[in-house]
Amino acid sequence: MKAAYYPGKGQPVTIENLPDPECGPDDILIKVNRCGVCGTDLSFTSGKGIWDYGAGQFGHEFTGEIVEIGRNVAGYAKGEKLTLLPSLACGSCPTCDVARGNPVFCANAGTASKGFAEYAKFPVHAAVKLPDTLSFADGALIEPMAISLYGVRHARIDPGDRVLVLGAGAIALYAIYWAKRLGAGRIVCMSRSDRHRTLALEMGADAFVQFGDDEVAEAREALGGPAEVVFECIGVDGMVGKAVQHAQFFGRIVSLGFCTAPDTMMSSLAAYKCVNVQYMVGYTMKEFFYIADQMDKGHADPKAVISNDIALDALPAMMDTLRGAHRETKVHVHPFGV
Repeated sequence: MKAAYYPGKGQPVTIENLPDPECGPDDILIKVNRCGVCGTDLSFTSGKGIWDYGAGQFGHEFTGEIVEIGRNVAGYAKGEKLTLLPSLACGSCPTCDVARGNPVFCANAGTASKGFAEYAKFPVHAAVKLPDTLSFADGALIEPMAISLYGVRHARIDPGDRVLVLGAGAIALYAIYWAKRLGAGRIVCMSRSDRHRTLALEMGADAFVQFGDDEVAEAREALGGPAEVVFECIGVDGMVGKAVQHAQFFGRIVSLGFCTAPDTMMSSLAAYKCVNVQYMVGYTMKEFFYIADQMDKGHADPKAVISNDIALDALPAMMDTLRGAHRETKVHVHPFGV
């Protein structure tokens, strides 16, 4: 099969011919329909910082149809549409005991993140069936939507809370989407560029403000007061500090940006505001099942964030594009062609 391959240590991603995966007795094998490009795919293949995927396949926002079922697997049929929870936890180590269902923290964690390929296998316990009402495009968005839902749930939004979202990429847009559904009052999106203004408003934001000298006053005016909840969804040095500037006294900040460089903030300012700063990563199967069940019942179409559909051969060049200035939001890769 054709698959994307990362050689490790920042070397360029290539498209290779690799052996087809073999379906084990407890596995499901799918023909991959599409896989989304995530910011972690870019940072973990950059060769910079402390994070690196290591040599091998990658891609974790994917969906497809069943082509083979392991002999021990029941309740699934060929042709059914699936997505999956790509982090595989053992469920029995001390870390799993305290991880509250989040598989990212497992000390023995495996991965099914091999979605930039024509075929992929994974254990049945990671599978999430897609309802007939959902498309493959919907299915490939469940993973990034789960990241945002997990973060918004942990923000414990009270009905009517003023919410500020820093960033306008996919995770930020879905933070807006879930904040709207989970009871937020006014929501303001703030970004460096206004190219995603329309998308932010479509996802549920009441106003859009650009970063600038008067951004604190502008955001406060748009919200009707200082933000009670701030979501940092950019992952660039200084953004958590900026969130502190915008938060009200005893405000809640949830960082979903996953900055991979040393970050700075004024601790004394955070202390004098008594803000609560929580860093979040991952999700649980609960988010996946909920989204699969509720995705077509929301106030906006989550597929609106898809900005480009490309063939697998175009992935290496697209990754180079996404590392620079670009106008993409969510790019989907189609292993068998667009």
